[in-house]
Amino acid sequence: MRFALLNNLLGLFSNDLAIDLGTATTLVHIRGKGVVASEPSVVAVHTDSSGVKRVLAVGMEAKEMLGKTPGNIVAIRPLKDGVIADFEVTGEMLRYFIAKAHNRRSLLRPRIVICVPYGITEVEKRAVKDSAESAGAREVYLIEEPMAAAIGAGLPITEPSGNMVVDIGGGTTEVAVISLAGIVTSKSVRVAGDKCDEAILQFIKKKYNLLIGERAAETIKIQIGNAFPTNEAQTMEVKGLDQVSGLPKAVTINSDEIREALSEPINAIVETVKETLERTPPELAADIVDRGIVMTGGGSKLHNLDRLLREETGLPVILADEPEKCVVLGAGKVLDELELLGRIAVE
Repeated sequence: MRFALLNNLLGLFSNDLAIDLGTATTLVHIRGKGVVASEPSVVAVHTDSSGVKRVLAVGMEAKEMLGKTPGNIVAIRPLKDGVIADFEVTGEMLRYFIAKAHNRRSLLRPRIVICVPYGITEVEKRAVKDSAESAGAREVYLIEEPMAAAIGAGLPITEPSGNMVVDIGGGTTEVAVISLAGIVTSKSVRVAGDKCDEAILQFIKKKYNLLIGERAAETIKIQIGNAFPTNEAQTMEVKGLDQVSGLPKAVTINSDEIREALSEPINAIVETVKETLERTPPELAADIVDRGIVMTGGGSKLHNLDRLLREETGLPVILADEPEKCVVLGAGKVLDELELLGRIAVE
């Protein structure tokens, strides 16, 4: 009891943080203040002639450098498919976000809740914890992204009823059925926003012999990407490098073509939802028929994806408010409920 009281008092002085360490975007929530940072998970690293690495930029500034750097500067995305691919650079990125969140020096190091994909390995868990501790965390708690997303979307996760969440991020799509503050059944696939961008990039390369970059593919997805046929096709001009002539070129593409390009990753997501439903206990499945499926994550904003899921499953599908923030908002709520944190934290 005394320890818990002390821990609470320490928390008051340290501005506890919740971090959604995403493959594409990192969001930071400060207890009592809300979301204070949302930036791309990109780090620009300069390597000098002796091989010594130095971080030049993090976040939005680093993303602006993607595909535009000279040989000695590399823009790195240190997380791949939702997990740490480069431990050292991730530590630097976390330090940047923690310092940005705490624009004044705190009296104590913060307690941090970090969201991780469902079913990550012990080695991956250790890497996340070590990165956060090396970046200045006093204590690190890990919670699974579908659980955080469900809390952030306002689902009653502690009740004895079935809540289904589909969280589509940059690197992973996670589908989970939650009841009594536990994940009853879940499936995670490493197909999400990034794979959609790659599919668009490859489609344009194959159909138009045009080379475009990751950022251009993402812009196409956001502007005219769609998962279900619409009455009127939208068009967009795309600029890139002609593979035949080697010169810059512009082509006009439409939304029907982009739907065709996205069919493979989108079908993989739909199949993951169906497989999870097939493994759901009947009593909880009955609740999902009533309550529907809740979609979270930035990838769920793809136009008409909710309609496609509705057609494929025959269930109500609801897109959460501010879906890209659900995971970090859920983790932020847990900072105020230590008992719930104890129940859902990953060992």
